[in-house]
Amino acid sequence: MSVNALSAGTDAGLLAPTWADTPVAAEVTDEAWLQAMLDVEVALARAQFAVGLTPAAAVETMRTAAREDRLDPVALARAARATANPVVALVAAFTEAVAARDPAAAEYVHRGSTSQDILDSAAMLIARRALGLIAADLDRVRAALAALADTHRHTVLAGRTLTQHAVPTTLGLKAAGWLHSVGDALARVRAVASTLPAQLGGAAGTLAAYGEYAVLDGGRAESAVELLRPFAQALELAEPVLPWHTARTPVADLGAVLQQVTGALGKFALDVQTLSRTEIGELSEPAAAGRGGSSAMPQKRNPALATLIVSAARQVPAHALVLAQCMLAEDERPAGAWHAEWQPLREALRLAGGAAHTAVELAEGLVVHPERMLANLELTGGAIVAERLTAALAPVLGKARAKQVLTAATAEAQSSGRPLADVLSGRPELIARLTPDRLTELLDPARYTGAADALVERALRTYGDADDLRPTADGGIR
Repeated sequence: MSVNALSAGTDAGLLAPTWADTPVAAEVTDEAWLQAMLDVEVALARAQFAVGLTPAAAVETMRTAAREDRLDPVALARAARATANPVVALVAAFTEAVAARDPAAAEYVHRGSTSQDILDSAAMLIARRALGLIAADLDRVRAALAALADTHRHTVLAGRTLTQHAVPTTLGLKAAGWLHSVGDALARVRAVASTLPAQLGGAAGTLAAYGEYAVLDGGRAESAVELLRPFAQALELAEPVLPWHTARTPVADLGAVLQQVTGALGKFALDVQTLSRTEIGELSEPAAAGRGGSSAMPQKRNPALATLIVSAARQVPAHALVLAQCMLAEDERPAGAWHAEWQPLREALRLAGGAAHTAVELAEGLVVHPERMLANLELTGGAIVAERLTAALAPVLGKARAKQVLTAATAEAQSSGRPLADVLSGRPELIARLTPDRLTELLDPARYTGAADALVERALRTYGDADDLRPTADGGIR
């Protein structure tokens, strides 16, 4: 069936399964944005009432009329093409709705305001709501990873560098690394969410029209500045020092923190993908009916959760880059830079929120296969602890000679298929220096995990309790 060109269609996430049917999706719909803009209009009226500029009856009429389900988002979207932003059409429709209830109250709608004040403040409301969901999900991921790190602090597996076996590590330390990144992201999300500012500046950031209406009502033009606090309080946003029409740090900060969220979760998910490969099999995703299925191969159970998270992590940096570039906003109101922010911000919020919600299920249900970890440790025949042997032999052979001996021995073991212990036990220069028991001890991967346990403990002390994840003045964590 063809799509009618005049139809608005549907954006339910058909091509965006990362956020489809997750809680964040409902917070960033067109309807949610409309309601947020209406909430800002009402907050403005409340602030003006607080400084004696708007009658209480008008505020109440606006409050009862401010419902997005009484507006047509498709019609508003089409009308927005004429003015390059949706607020102009929204104000007209909202004024009409208020006038139908009380013509006198309609005179107070959008009084002294400008489109950017409404849309920027609405964007901060949307962001705050989405960040609340993201923080809650990150906290659950944090708790699951902390438990994983604690439970598996002595579960040994191969550490891998540049795709190859390096030295032994522990799953606990690996999980502690994931925990570190997620905990840091959670602290930054909370910090940004607590500082999202309201926007109020009028046409060119001078608050002139707000002041002019104050004069008409018998007040002072300078009293327009007094609107900032009650307006921000009505929205439960931070009070701005100045209008930030062209000082776009709040939006750029959102892009940066959302990129960090998906980056932290993406690292976790990418490791899960790698370790769940058929030939590795050290981890697997929690099973669920229909999850990970293939349209062609019935035997497949793909790492679907990790794939959704990695997909988000690869997309959000591009959206964050657009938001950062929009800091270059000319004059007192930009033509294009501001407009370019809206969709990238929405997509970044959607993707980060979807990734965080998906990561909860992955982290809480992750399946560990210690037996495969032990089997994989044996793949190099003991060479995974060659570094330790080099250090152990350095005092008797010299550092350079010890490395030469181990390099030759590991190469011989690999080419011959013999265990490294057999090769080393036949080396004349080692026979008198390494007893069989000592050699067995040195080749035990579980005895060469360094300070892994102490490092896990450090991570748990820092990130194990969500209440500790509060940002400090310098951006660190208590």
